[in-house]
Amino acid sequence: MATFPVINLEKLNGDERSRVMEQIKDACENWGFFEVMNHGIPHDFMDTVERLTKEHYKKCMEQRFKELVASKALEGLEAEVTDMDWESTFYLRHLPESNMAEIPDLSDEYRKVMKEFAVKLEKLAEELLDLFCENIGLEEGYLKKAFYGAKGPTFGTKVSNYPPCPTPDKIKGLRAHTDAGGIILLFQDPVVGGLQLLKDGEWIDVPPLRHSIVINLGDQLEVITNGKYKSVEHRVMAQTDGTRMSLASFYNPGSDAVIYPAPVLVEKEAEEKNKQVYPKFVFGDYMKLYAGLKFQAKEPRFEAMKAMEATAPIATA
Repeated sequence: MATFPVINLEKLNGDERSRVMEQIKDACENWGFFEVMNHGIPHDFMDTVERLTKEHYKKCMEQRFKELVASKALEGLEAEVTDMDWESTFYLRHLPESNMAEIPDLSDEYRKVMKEFAVKLEKLAEELLDLFCENIGLEEGYLKKAFYGAKGPTFGTKVSNYPPCPTPDKIKGLRAHTDAGGIILLFQDPVVGGLQLLKDGEWIDVPPLRHSIVINLGDQLEVITNGKYKSVEHRVMAQTDGTRMSLASFYNPGSDAVIYPAPVLVEKEAEEKNKQVYPKFVFGDYMKLYAGLKFQAKEPRFEAMKAMEATAPIATA
């Protein structure tokens, strides 16, 4: 079985740059996922984010989750549950406008740290997008620009905790899905695992590594690269021991951004006799569709967007 790609970004600055770029290329084309080390976010700062996230869960979320489990009769499951997930979660929006001040129960320190964390992750996301451009033959800044709507990109963090589950064979921590957006940066628990991705028909564990950031590609990168890069199905398995922390930050297009395959890649593939297969659409329209179909295959979503494009073509700015 192939080894899950773990990439040391520090080596981009030395004579191993070409090898690291090749690792990133392979991960994007064949995995849709990879894990980065030495990514520029200080380790002590990540330790603070982890500590405050776990403290907040203990203080504000744990009891609520227990009450939810009791109210939904999820404690002694005998049949498989397919319409719920075993997770406790809330969402922080950073761009275009922050909702941090509106989220109740966050300490001032946690708000401040998460605001700073978002800035660091935004920078890393944009650096990675430029590395993707370099690898795939797009001009520098192309992907960042493609994500820009009238107010720039959309960026937010889903803060999740996956508590111990007495019946992990009956309910998933998070059901299998691909991510709708652009590039996802995950800071996950360094000890408690559970994240898996689907590769060649097999579920493969994403290893928990301290101070790493897991990167995965969303549906929009698949469209813009005309299928060269793929979004990949993944899930979280519930565990009997330990609470798994997960901070997934989604660097997505603006809701009014028009998404379509990069013309230079379409032209290149036309020469290679591959025809364009991906539609053009407004990202906000895709998200409306995704909201009801998140846990289903992505291909019918692309087909629905293609049908919409056929009846109401979208002009490209």
